[in-house]
Amino acid sequence: MRLTRPMLALTGAAAVLALAGCGSGGDAKAAAVPPAATGSLEHLAAEVKCTPDIQIDADELRQAVCKKAKDADGKFILATFATDRGQREWINGAKDYGGHFLVGRKWVAVGDTTSTVAALRRTLGGDIEEGTDHSKMGATHSAH
Repeated sequence: MRLTRPMLALTGAAAVLALAGCGSGGDAKAAAVPPAATGSLEHLAAEVKCTPDIQIDADELRQAVCKKAKDADGKFILATFATDRGQREWINGAKDYGGHFLVGRKWVAVGDTTSTVAALRRTLGGDIEEGTDHSKMGATHSAH
């Protein structure tokens, strides 16, 4: 299956929207961040002790919904990419839909809460990036 850029952006957007309403907010305590993990989607999922439910299995992108069995706040999207460019395009498209992104080399984990990605970061390393919540902008613009 060959995915086009619009399909990748739409897939990322759908992933973020699928997480909406899954879990509660909260700040996790800061901890030492390990070097960013590497490996296949299955390897990364095993590192954080979840069983991935594969949603997309293509050459350019592999994506799964992952839920930690013992953690009600642990639902997230895990995706791996064939190229750095494909990864960045996916992230840039998905950020328009909000969410919290944990970014490593050729992989990303997307959670609905800061605490979810902070917990993943303690195991997988990586950098946290924030999406833009456009729903809050609607209230600002309607006041004009």
